[in-house]
Amino acid sequence: MRQQKYLSISAMIAYLTFIGAFIPLSTDLYLPALPQMGNYFSASEFLVGLTLTIFFFVFAVSMILFGPLADKFGRRPILIFGAAIYTAASFACAVSADIYFLLAGRFFQAVGSGAIITVETALIKDCFRGQVMRKILAITQALGVIAPMVAPLIGGVLLTFTDWRGAFCLLTILGAINLFVAFLFCETLPEHKRYHGGIFRSLTLLVEVGRKKYFMASLIMFSILSAPYMAYLSASSFIYVEFFDLTAQEYSYFFAVNSAASIAGPILYLKLKNILSNVRLLQLNFFAAMASGILVLTVGQTAAIMFLLTFLPFTAIGAVIRPFAMEILLNEAKDNVGTASSIINFVPTLFGSLGMMLGTLPWGNFIFGLGIIITTSTALSIALWLLIKRGKFGAARLAASDLT
Repeated sequence: MRQQKYLSISAMIAYLTFIGAFIPLSTDLYLPALPQMGNYFSASEFLVGLTLTIFFFVFAVSMILFGPLADKFGRRPILIFGAAIYTAASFACAVSADIYFLLAGRFFQAVGSGAIITVETALIKDCFRGQVMRKILAITQALGVIAPMVAPLIGGVLLTFTDWRGAFCLLTILGAINLFVAFLFCETLPEHKRYHGGIFRSLTLLVEVGRKKYFMASLIMFSILSAPYMAYLSASSFIYVEFFDLTAQEYSYFFAVNSAASIAGPILYLKLKNILSNVRLLQLNFFAAMASGILVLTVGQTAAIMFLLTFLPFTAIGAVIRPFAMEILLNEAKDNVGTASSIINFVPTLFGSLGMMLGTLPWGNFIFGLGIIITTSTALSIALWLLIKRGKFGAARLAASDLT
């Protein structure tokens, strides 16, 4: 690991986990308040859901821009910029007077998040290698899921003594903490490894990474599976609060139990990697995802607890796939790691944004819609894997990341 003057290895891992948690915190913390926000602003479910969708879409686009910039200017200035704009935007959300001002605040909150997450992924590649990187990925993923588990609980508690603004006030405080630590961070990308062309020319690095067929096909295959969970994220409060008639506090408990399944995912990934090949592990993921989708469609509507139990397998599989995909794709990235990191984060976020939009469509029954999204996404991912397996996108350059 490149020497840090103020941060030890343990502190660095903790910081990477903290900044990696900004995305679930930025979404899950105010999920229990979505119905309340709709009433407060006299806005439709779709418009309130747009506060989630616009965040993820802009977040995805901003990562594409900040990846090349992180390769040109280094990690530290991009991290500081992202933390600063995130903090200011969170405050703007907290004082919003109407839904459109809130949407604008979410827009800039997403810009800051894109810079933060791009740097986080690049730092893992900068600082760690091989088995150590695998363990760091598992640790950051395992600890990172504490945020989506705890966030709705905190959001539910906040609603007992404040309104929806309390969640954004807390995000403002967390953003300020991130900004403070960012100033203590020492640069990990030496000058001689940076891109020395012009700013606009640096965007051509995206094209170079995008031309790697196997890399892109594998990335899309994994990313398709991010859509159903994001659909669940956008529709879960309406499912539990409106369909099953739970309180916001009760909803937060159900949401937290589902998120808790994610904690075991990265740990399970390390165990499975020791006994299964990449192909077998991928097949297991596909099977569990499809089974979950079918169960949601058939028995998920009978009771809140049944919906929770039928969706749990997909949650667990998603937690296994994330470090699995990240290790394979980072091993494929030999140079321009900042740019590759931005694409690695951009594509699943783009599919996640699509999933969020699909999740809040007027299905008539959100649970039925979610089941359709899960089964369709899994089928598409399997179809793409079969094409990869047949060599349609070329062979992997690294045996460790060979999925065929």
